Amino acid sequence: MANENARYTDKQWSKLEGESSWRIFRIMGEFVNGFETMNKIGPCVSIYGSARTKPDHKYYQMTVDLAKALVEEGYGIITGGGPGIMEAANRGAREVNGKSVGLNITLPHEQSHNGYIDIDKLLNHNYFFVRKVMFVKYGQAFIFMPGGFGTLDELFECLTLIQTKKIEPAPIILMGTEFWKGLIDWCRETVLESEHNINPDDLKMLPVTDDIKEVVKYINDFELRLEPNF
Repeated sequence: MANENARYTDKQWSKLEGESSWRIFRIMGEFVNGFETMNKIGPCVSIYGSARTKPDHKYYQMTVDLAKALVEEGYGIITGGGPGIMEAANRGAREVNGKSVGLNITLPHEQSHNGYIDIDKLLNHNYFFVRKVMFVKYGQAFIFMPGGFGTLDELFECLTLIQTKKIEPAPIILMGTEFWKGLIDWCRETVLESEHNINPDDLKMLPVTDDIKEVVKYINDFELRLEPNF
């Protein structure tokens, strides 16, 4: 007899097992489609940020200008494909005829993809973790504009992968000094100095700036392992 306190009945568990087997193939299909598409694109920078940022916000325009500057240096732009900061980055790439990639995610109430993505570079995902792999595998650098839980999740995943040497070192840059100040202070004062849960060198992975030229230089110089000067 099934445990009355169990989360699933025996019948529900049997159905779940069957669905899980098919889910493996759907996940594999997303990976295969993503790899086949992204392998053809070339060097890109992944830009993260809030879907809620409006076009009249200073960070929206900063992102447009940032994307343009990166395209002019030879990079394509990868975003999550949605509105807000993602739209701004794709828009900047499109306005200077750069490669504009969108890794869209299917959600209950959002999000439809923005109109600035190259149609042959739009990937639709059902699984967040597959989408995250595409962001990290094909980004030569990771730029984080102000955002919410999703942006923070992606930031700390990138930091963890580099800290634990699961991926090769790559630039991680925070743009928006006013927005990120509290997080950096907390990481330094609490996580590092009070609790000793990270090393001093770990904080060096988090340069913060509002200067687009500094971002471009830092990315271009990264192979020389130059310390950020901001």
